[in-house]
Amino acid sequence: MLKKTILILAILTFVFAGAVQADNHVLSVGATPVPHSEILDFIRDDLAEAGIELEIVEFTDYVTPNISLDDGSIDANFFQHVPYLEQFNADRGLDLVSAIKVHVEPIGLYSDKYTSLEEIPEGASIAIPNDPSNEGRALILLHNNDVITLDDPTNLSATPIDIAENPKNLKFEELEAAQLPRVLPDVAGAVINTNYALEADLNPLDDALIMEGSDSPYVNIVAVRSGDQDSEKIQTLKEIIQSEKVKEFILEEYEGAVVPAF
Repeated sequence: MLKKTILILAILTFVFAGAVQADNHVLSVGATPVPHSEILDFIRDDLAEAGIELEIVEFTDYVTPNISLDDGSIDANFFQHVPYLEQFNADRGLDLVSAIKVHVEPIGLYSDKYTSLEEIPEGASIAIPNDPSNEGRALILLHNNDVITLDDPTNLSATPIDIAENPKNLKFEELEAAQLPRVLPDVAGAVINTNYALEADLNPLDDALIMEGSDSPYVNIVAVRSGDQDSEKIQTLKEIIQSEKVKEFILEEYEGAVVPAF
């Protein structure tokens, strides 16, 4: 009886160890579809060759990926820039960190009605993202192009109440970032993140009235829970995603609308 018990325990230990080992070879990354999921899918085979099975979990908003990362549902996420991550940590009391810098997606102002800033009439409505960091980013873009003047153009958390001068008396509609392409027919213009612009078949280089330069500080990152940034899986992901092969893919696939940051 004792021998049978020992044998059963040995088998269970072996099975459990095998399961843990298998889990250690799976990397679950949350990402928004374009370009993040596409970049991850491009390196799937390279990760497999390195012994890592990549699971891509797609999200269509900017909140759930961080909540899922914090509660352990996923191992990492890839959709945001550092100012957004820092603000989210502060607002939610989380301890998520940047592990890998990947690319910049310049934010831009788009319009279905007008082809230049000068054509936008007085009193027109401009839609902007309502999350803290991207709202400030949108307003700074408008400030840098002389559409408005901010009290402090270095304030990444600026909101419409921080506008000191608004020569055209523009009205600002604060909406969830993912909704901005859908409201283009209803407003004079919308400041849209490149990932959502690409999903809506908008080409930032051709369709944006104004756009951030390549020196934008808003580098998109792979984020992880604090302490996981030095794990073997994340370091392997870093080596592969920051390769020359991926740099060439980004430049060719997005034709300058997405810029490598490594």
